[in-house]
Amino acid sequence: MMKNLDLKGLGVALITPFKEDETVDYDALQQLIEYLVHNKTDYMVVLGTTAETPALTEDEKTEIIKVAVKQIRSRIPVVLGVSSNCTQSVVKQLKENDFQGIDAIMSVVPYYNKPTQEGLYQHFQAIAKASPLPLVVYNVPSRTGTNMTAETTLRIAHDFENVVAIKEASGNFAQINEIIKRKPDHFQVISGDDAIAFPIIALGGVGVISVIGNAFPREFSSMVFHALTGDNDNARKIQSHFFELIDLLFVDGSPAGIKSVLNMMGYCENKLRLPLVPVRPATYERIRAII
Repeated sequence: MMKNLDLKGLGVALITPFKEDETVDYDALQQLIEYLVHNKTDYMVVLGTTAETPALTEDEKTEIIKVAVKQIRSRIPVVLGVSSNCTQSVVKQLKENDFQGIDAIMSVVPYYNKPTQEGLYQHFQAIAKASPLPLVVYNVPSRTGTNMTAETTLRIAHDFENVVAIKEASGNFAQINEIIKRKPDHFQVISGDDAIAFPIIALGGVGVISVIGNAFPREFSSMVFHALTGDNDNARKIQSHFFELIDLLFVDGSPAGIKSVLNMMGYCENKLRLPLVPVRPATYERIRAII
């Protein structure tokens, strides 16, 4: 029987800390997870975009999942990223992998292939039928090269009860509003962009899967809580407080920006894996000035 899952609130898209030699820093990962759990993170997304997942080996992914699940200890839900531009590859993973300690799967719109809307529907149809856990679909056309329209999202949401949410990062408010207005009751809309989390919640979204939440989970969780409870003045004040920093976090790409912040806070080395590189020194100093 499919478990119920509520993804309301602040989800954090967890980074992958690296040591100077580019090996995964599992000690830093454990410390960061503990910080997030104790500072009002509602759920955690493991092996998403912010984790630099395409630059990780299969053995590293397996170990990161193991470490994260063990450290979280069921205190908050865990959403695991399982994505590919090969539908059969995702289906195989969902049928064969062990998902003990995982509460939901998140899968991004296939990238590079540029499928049609019918191709997107059939891709997620295959994944939904194979998934042993609730499924979150992820639309981020700036990275994938393809936008999943409101019509396709709603078709998926209405046809498959185990597809429980969408992480929407298209930035298209008309599209997002259409999904919110016409979605089935079991389906939740989550902002995939920190900068517009407040207005999406105001439209009827349930929260955000956040990058900046890696560093400021308590503060950004407070913004989400105020927005969800209708305290728009305080939500707006907190969101406005972070505007400049959020912009800077993406000037030199993500997760370079948030890793520079976490480095300043002492949680990880300022290290990424090629082809990603740290922010430029000038950007680092601008971020430091705000912090």
